[in-house]
Amino acid sequence: MAEPAEDTEDIIGPSSAPATAESPSSTSTSPSHHGATQSQPPPVSATKPPAKRNAFTELMSPKPKAPISQAPQSMASKASQVIRGVWRGALGEYIEHPERFPSQVLRVTPNTVLLKDAFPKATIHLLLLPRSPAHYLLHPHAALADPAFLAMMRAEAASAAKLAAAELARQLGSFSATNRARDEALSKGAKDGEEERLPPGRDYEKEIRVGTHAHPSMAHLHVHIISRDMRSERVKHKKHYNSFTTQFFVPLADYPLAADDVRRETGFQNGNLKRDLVCWRCGKGFGGRFAELKRHLEEEFEAWRAE
Repeated sequence: MAEPAEDTEDIIGPSSAPATAESPSSTSTSPSHHGATQSQPPPVSATKPPAKRNAFTELMSPKPKAPISQAPQSMASKASQVIRGVWRGALGEYIEHPERFPSQVLRVTPNTVLLKDAFPKATIHLLLLPRSPAHYLLHPHAALADPAFLAMMRAEAASAAKLAAAELARQLGSFSATNRARDEALSKGAKDGEEERLPPGRDYEKEIRVGTHAHPSMAHLHVHIISRDMRSERVKHKKHYNSFTTQFFVPLADYPLAADDVRRETGFQNGNLKRDLVCWRCGKGFGGRFAELKRHLEEEFEAWRAE
């Protein structure tokens, strides 16, 4: 699938999937976001079994198509017809037919679909889609005002964040000074999971952010599960970056928003998308110098993963 134009949000899904992208225009409040496949674990040799199993790795591996239980009822299909075939409604295909995308969808529960973002904005970037027809076409501020729905999404997001953290640890743990003693213990025969025998390692769940965009341009509700590094070739301009590093990104923990919360205001959020660039890690300002920020983010990534 071709990547969307520079001013669009990234597209979700494999080449067989409908084009989906969150696409902020110069006058829109929508950030850039959705997108493509993040780094996948290397394939396991047929002659040499893996040293140990990894839940996230197994979820990431292709799976045979199978019917999905408790799929949304016909109400979902009728609602999606309004936007079907249009970029804004493309996430509906993953909600209604997750079995069609075995290489993209990581997990399906009766309540949600978890998938890889096809144009990730960080080392790890997943999307959590609710399957409730009564909620999934609502704005996040409205849908997450429902206490029961919010509780369900928080529980599902917490589980997804653990998977994301495990994969981040798999990819970056060997670079971490915090993990060194633990890795040495594992190399001497201690088993992962026997916490009483292992030194504490780095808490990678703290490196995962969970939230929504204040004014998403995709029609279907989705929650981002994303590592904080913002290191990706898919971060191509200011709106891509600011949509995740300013108050345009609303943590799921902050819902429900109060009626007078400034993050509800379009003008405030347009300002966040246009604000000067600031490094997420050290706070250094870059004004509008995006290329300079990108070079700086590479340096910060090396330091961050080494912590």
